Amino acid sequence: MSDEAVLCEKLEKVYPGPGGGVAALRGVDLSVARGEVVAVTGASGSGKTTLLHVLGAIDAPTRGRASVLGEDVGALAGFARTRFRREKVGFVFQQFHLVPTLTALEQVELPLRYAGVARAPRLERAAKLLERVGLTSRALHLPAALSGGEQQRVALARALANEPGLLLADEPTGNLDGERASAVIDLLLAARKERGVAVLIVTHDPVVAARADRIVRMRDGLVLSGEAA
Repeated sequence: MSDEAVLCEKLEKVYPGPGGGVAALRGVDLSVARGEVVAVTGASGSGKTTLLHVLGAIDAPTRGRASVLGEDVGALAGFARTRFRREKVGFVFQQFHLVPTLTALEQVELPLRYAGVARAPRLERAAKLLERVGLTSRALHLPAALSGGEQQRVALARALANEPGLLLADEPTGNLDGERASAVIDLLLAARKERGVAVLIVTHDPVVAARADRIVRMRDGLVLSGEAA
């Protein structure tokens, strides 16, 4: 097994449009080791979110190569792309993306249901994940009854449900105050420590970035540097 969770080589992503389209990624070279936490920083429009979308097989690369956990994401299509997203990658977003009609327990259970896990074991795992993020007492609450920090912890538990090898977090603390943001980063770092998960965190917050193993700076679709945090 390769020590690299992520390996990008001359990765490009061009969105169609007038005048040749918009180049969001313009030849990105990047590697992330298994179990490494990397913060991706840069101004808005620098390509950070596009990079996460390509690595998570939400978007396909235009040119170049992106290998994630040994799979060439650009070569995936149809059910293979769906399977990859479901089994290999966990997503945590700034806006939480919780289903308003599902309880916290049901939110975390949902990926396991899609994966075909039987009801009893999926409920057991969902309950354990909520306990892990300190939300056992909120398991039967709908998102509207949860604070922003609680909703983000539910989203993180959901992202961990299928035991992914890579967590992609896009501004996961952007809607949280300092204390709640710190708690979410603690949980992301714990996932790395406990399970060897690689974590990419897109962030504008220098305090969040400083807690990563390494900071990667992007500008105009290019990686400028990777340095110890």
